[in-house]
Amino acid sequence: MSNVNQLNTRIQIIGMKASEGPEVGEEIEQVVHECWARIDTVRFRDMEQAKANNTLSDINFTIRDTRRGFIPTNKHSINVLDPMYENRLYNIKSVQPNMTDKRFVTLIAGLVE
Repeated sequence: MSNVNQLNTRIQIIGMKASEGPEVGEEIEQVVHECWARIDTVRFRDMEQAKANNTLSDINFTIRDTRRGFIPTNKHSINVLDPMYENRLYNIKSVQPNMTDKRFVTLIAGLVE
């Protein structure tokens, strides 16, 4: 990615945090990070391979590297704040640093069904 302007979709990364309520040790699901992302879906030429691998609904989210301010893992989920992705949640499968541009990180996520 060559331009920060390509980060044009707002996402929320959701994780489990310790509850501050009366039940000590209980964890609740809540937003742990919010940022702008570029969304890449399966390309048309890769469609057949994605069908065979059962990864047709996988999406690549490219976000700015937070420089350890927040580190996404496969224990997190992604909520896309866009009407096109309404009521869909994606589980992070893999986190990959962008080796050509260290300012960005790619999150590969699959649709929760």
